[in-house]
Amino acid sequence: MLTLDKFEEASEAVKKVTQETKLIYSDYFSEQTGNKVYLKPENMQFTGAYKLRGAYYKISTLSEEERSRGLITASAGNHAQGVAYAAKCFGAKSVIVMPTTTPLIKVERTKNYGAEVVLYGDVYDEACEYALKLADEKGYTFIHPFDDLTVATGQGTIAMEIFQELPLVDYILVPVGGGGLATGVSTLAKLLNPKIKVIGVEPAGANCMQVSMEKGEVTTLPEVNTIADGTAVKRPGEKTFPYLQENLDGIITVEDSELIVAFLDMVENHKMIVENSGLLTVAALKHMDVKGKKIVSILSGGNMDVIIMSSVVQNGLIARDRIFTISVLLPDKPGELVRVSSVIAEQKGNVVKLEHNQFYSTNRNAAVELRITMEAFGTEHKKQIIKALEEAGYRPKQVRANL
Repeated sequence: MLTLDKFEEASEAVKKVTQETKLIYSDYFSEQTGNKVYLKPENMQFTGAYKLRGAYYKISTLSEEERSRGLITASAGNHAQGVAYAAKCFGAKSVIVMPTTTPLIKVERTKNYGAEVVLYGDVYDEACEYALKLADEKGYTFIHPFDDLTVATGQGTIAMEIFQELPLVDYILVPVGGGGLATGVSTLAKLLNPKIKVIGVEPAGANCMQVSMEKGEVTTLPEVNTIADGTAVKRPGEKTFPYLQENLDGIITVEDSELIVAFLDMVENHKMIVENSGLLTVAALKHMDVKGKKIVSILSGGNMDVIIMSSVVQNGLIARDRIFTISVLLPDKPGELVRVSSVIAEQKGNVVKLEHNQFYSTNRNAAVELRITMEAFGTEHKKQIIKALEEAGYRPKQVRANL
């Protein structure tokens, strides 16, 4: 049972390994939504995510014999680091099975905490199946990342801290993968204040909890497809599902494109790196049909591969019309490039890249193609630049930006 006594016990235990992640009031998101928005920055934990809470508390409750056999788990990254770090604290061996698609930064950090890493399968569910097989073969103690009530109790300590800082919170938004974090947070929140609303947020391409809730039973998705790798789970937990049925007040699904824009918002307005799974609750703010409420968005983690980060930033700039590309046809004669550049410069556009294709037409005197990738302040500025080019006699055509 998830009881208040156990949550209090877990809260004291996790203080030994967690950093204080005080709520951050967001002027930007509050203004955007008409609510009072607070961020719970679990991306600032030592291992880069909240998962250390559940892993450490679970391992602290094991017997010496269970720990001495060695610990094993499956994870897309954050739980892996939590188990590896917690195991190191207790002097226990840890083996982590991770999907082959796991970002390199999560694999390397897990190894750095002393864990043995095995890469297997394309998604978490396949890695988990293999980890359970290894546990049976070698006698390891399995630490489930979400379908374990003790682990969920450790994750729920986040809610205890939220209430200590913001007793009158109205809504808590919590990311959902397998459901461990949502189970702990929603259960403790309801114990402390039955009137509070706890909303789970899933990627649209991995909405196993939403489907399961609608069907009234744990359901497996045929496949998952999302950039939110930390929540790319086909099937939610069996043990935790009844708690979620009772305590979750709803599920919001978020498209990957919304996460890309949310990343840009977080970097520019809060100077924080939050991984795609952690941004689910930020993207969900725009889906909330409420005003004047105190809302806490849990930022579950910040372990993001630099290459993925670069791609997300570029796509975010394109989505916001901060970067765009146009195609312009010009006569192939001296001075035309300067003339086009002058029009763009007068409108304060900043050219990022030029591609001059003389072989666009067999009649070079009739037309060559100039593709211009440029930076703008946003949609209105982009329209202003395109309008100026049209007034100068050109017929600019917007094409897919390619950085």
